[in-house]
Amino acid sequence: MKIAQVTPLYEAVPPRLYGGTERVVAHLTDALVELGHDVTLFASAEAETRARLIPVRDQAIRLDPEPLKSDLAAHMTLLAAVLDRADTFDVIHFHTDILHFPFFRDLADKTITTLHGRLDLKDLPEVYERWPEFGLVSISDDQRRPLPHANWKATVQHGMPGDLYRFSPTSQGYLAFLGRISPEKRPDRAIEIATCLGKPLKIAAKVDAADKTYWETVIKPLVEASPMIEFVGEIGDHQKSAFLGGAEALLFPIDWPEPFGLVMIEALACGTPVVAFRCGSTPEIIEDGATGFLVDTMEQAVAAAAKAHELDREAIRARFDLRFSATAMARRYLDVYGDLLARRPFAAHVLDGDPILPLLEEHSFAFRA
Repeated sequence: MKIAQVTPLYEAVPPRLYGGTERVVAHLTDALVELGHDVTLFASAEAETRARLIPVRDQAIRLDPEPLKSDLAAHMTLLAAVLDRADTFDVIHFHTDILHFPFFRDLADKTITTLHGRLDLKDLPEVYERWPEFGLVSISDDQRRPLPHANWKATVQHGMPGDLYRFSPTSQGYLAFLGRISPEKRPDRAIEIATCLGKPLKIAAKVDAADKTYWETVIKPLVEASPMIEFVGEIGDHQKSAFLGGAEALLFPIDWPEPFGLVMIEALACGTPVVAFRCGSTPEIIEDGATGFLVDTMEQAVAAAAKAHELDREAIRARFDLRFSATAMARRYLDVYGDLLARRPFAAHVLDGDPILPLLEEHSFAFRA
């Protein structure tokens, strides 16, 4: 199959530091290439990929030192580049939220759109009602709840390469928080849990400009007040194995409808259990009592973190390999792509001079494997 992957331009592919969507696109793209497909990635120029790269910006937006830049203009250029080459692809897979809808309406039958963010926002229902022809993929079933009548085609959970993170059979006794300093991520809860247990807590997180006041007035004073709390700052993939693998548990004390939570499966890959509040996607990711604990209150969170060391870290890693590998994710998307091709009018679409039907027959086992 000839597949286009279209990523946002905010982070490199994969991201140098924090970043979820672009990291998932990187893993999916490489896995599809490994499975024998012809993949083209539309991204910024510093992307590291096994696919054919179409660079549409010299570097990703967030870490670009240029003080004056337009993310809208950059993404308009991205969409134009895809549109110019649209006829060369069997499937165009967008990860750019809803931005492409007005431009690709006539090509909607060859597109799939994975939604990576929260969907409980005003104005969104009207968009999906206006452009119902675009097939959508959710990253958790819970993500769909605000838009139950949208054109959902599948739920495909994220995955990552099995060799990206090292398994750690033992911990170094500290608790970990990894992600972003923001009110909905609740690092304050993580600090309270660690403090109640008298355990060290390491916080590896970025501070966005929008959350700087929250950091300065709420979280930073809590960090500075305790020698048991260490703020590491923002880290990249090459540092995560040591950070997560050394943790007795990852604390995921969120207070918002998390669409997925990539950090949870990053921890599982290292064999580290996750203590997560029952919110958003967490019940779909964490197997309570096996790969971590799901909690509803701070009292339950403290108790769960205290016994996290009792869980079998090898079994946790095995569950990651079974459920969250990049190959498993790619095969699920191949199912989605296959269904898309099967629904397209055969008479109007020809691949390299041959009808689509033989292509579907040839790859039917790949779609369902």
